[in-house]
Amino acid sequence: MNPIKQLLQHGQSVWLDFISRKMLMTDQLDRMIHEDGIRGLTSNPTIFEKAIANGSDYHESLIYLIDGHPEADAKAFYEALAVEDIQLACDALRHIYEDSSRIDGMVSLEVNPHAAHDTRATIHEARHLWKGIQRPNAMIKIPATPEGIPAIETCTGEGVNINATLIFSLEQYEQVAQAYVRGLAKAILPSHITSVASFFVSRIDTTIDAQLEKMDDPQAKALLGQIAVASCKVAYERFGKIFTDNEFATQSKRGARVQRLLFGSTSSKNPAYSDVKYVEQLIGPDTVNTMPPATVEAFNDHGKVRASLAEGLDKAHEQLRQLAEAGIDLGAVTDQLLQAGVASFADSYDKIIKALDHKHRVLLSGQVYR
Repeated sequence: MNPIKQLLQHGQSVWLDFISRKMLMTDQLDRMIHEDGIRGLTSNPTIFEKAIANGSDYHESLIYLIDGHPEADAKAFYEALAVEDIQLACDALRHIYEDSSRIDGMVSLEVNPHAAHDTRATIHEARHLWKGIQRPNAMIKIPATPEGIPAIETCTGEGVNINATLIFSLEQYEQVAQAYVRGLAKAILPSHITSVASFFVSRIDTTIDAQLEKMDDPQAKALLGQIAVASCKVAYERFGKIFTDNEFATQSKRGARVQRLLFGSTSSKNPAYSDVKYVEQLIGPDTVNTMPPATVEAFNDHGKVRASLAEGLDKAHEQLRQLAEAGIDLGAVTDQLLQAGVASFADSYDKIIKALDHKHRVLLSGQVYR
């Protein structure tokens, strides 16, 4: 049994952090499901930018869309292409969704990142995409901004599967989990709702390490590459408390499931670190690790599996305390990462629209797009 399939024995599912039309139209995804043990799929505007804006994989679909709706704009074309990809992926993973009692087999699509700081716009976008995809194993990704938190609660209450994304801080995580529980209380069929809280990992170390490297204090230097995992361990501790308290217990009696903690951005950005660092150190029950294809390949090649997430909790608390003593404000760092994450996805979204607008004009002019 390969290491990724072994993770399932420890209560952790692996979702692929990637999507492309080529993967969906060939046997690539099916092979990753059956051979590698992939049990879900996530996407974001940056992933779609690479898939749609570059190359010609979507050329035929775009021509079909333009022929049928020549008056439509690039935003409508992007939504149609993205929704079609999500539907294809949902169909490929539907058997896992059903066999896992609606826990896995999920496929995520993000709302327009330009709505991230607008609660009403986010709710409208989430409803629109959920209705358009029409698959029970679809998930709508909502950034965990202050404006996104009430949208997560509202949409959960309406029965929408939510992937709360761009979580970098413990405070953000608690707000998301509590919003999910409040949403369940409003839901007619909470047993049909699946949700995850996506905690972004490697970017925390990238930013913190840059500050630690400037310090001469050996105790501070000892924290290099430690803070992201420490944050995840403490978040998992809080997950345990939130989903064993009385408020959630009331919803659990109605069939509600926990909102699993999902670890995203798990490819190592620092070449000095193991390429499976953010997988090996974050293994535990009721969790998901979403990996890009390279990390899937690396972990299946040399990953070591053990129940690591609950280990060293006291040490994790101590490391966060030492970071504060060193003068680094983790809250300020995570706020910065959230804003940068939203801006990065918005930039990718704009690049998709620009590329599709160009392709649209070229195709309408009768030129052959290459």
